[in-house]
Formats: sequence, C-alpha cells, structure tokens
Amino acid sequence: MTQYLLSVHGSVDDPDPKMEEIQPVFDAVDRFNEKVRAAGAWVFAGGLHPIGSATTVDGQGDQPVVTDGPFAESKEYLGGFWIIEAADLDEALDWAAQGSKACAGKVEVRPFAEEPA
Repeated sequence: MTQYLLSVHGSVDDPDPKMEEIQPVFDAVDRFNEKVRAAGAWVFAGGLHPIGSATTVDGQGDQPVVTDGPFAESKEYLGGFWIIEAADLDEALDWAAQGSKACAGKVEVRPFAEEPA
C-alpha cells in the first residue's frame, strides 16, 4: 500500500460561500470521509484556515526569519487534504474522483516518496 496526498485547492478569486451553500458540501465531505474510513483507506484529513493565516519560517540562517503570509505568492492555495492508503494510483484516482465530487472542487493526487532502505 502506498500513501497518497489528495489535495484540494482554492483561489483568492473564489467567492466566500454562504453557509446555506457550503453546508451541503460539508455534509457530502463527511459522508465521503466515512466511506474512506470504512474502506480502511483513511490515514488523516483536514481543512485549512484561509491563506491569509499562513506564516512562513526560514530557519536556514543563524536566526529564524518569520514572515507573515504564504511561502508562494499565488492566487491558488491549499485549502484542505486527505492522506489515504491505496493499493495503486488507479485506486487513489478513484478516491480523488469521489472526494472531488464531495468537496465540489478539483483534487490533486500525489504519492508520498518511499523511505530509503
């Protein structure tokens, strides 16, 4: 089994949805999460606060440099994610398709790198 990151992205241009618009999406994501858990594919998942809450830390020098804001200046940002276990990429893509439908957004699929032996 390989672990995959299924990431959900947003854009600063996306309108802020009203609660009555977003609640059905939350409900669909809850149902999807339960399906992933029941299948034994669940590792972890979470939604993130808006990109404006990001802080970037560069600890490469003698003293860490802390900067308000995201690492990358971009309109697109990571809004949430699932980490799942899947037998292969096809299975991960199937979960991503279901997750995409549930969260009403595009989902990027990336396998985790394997630990060196």
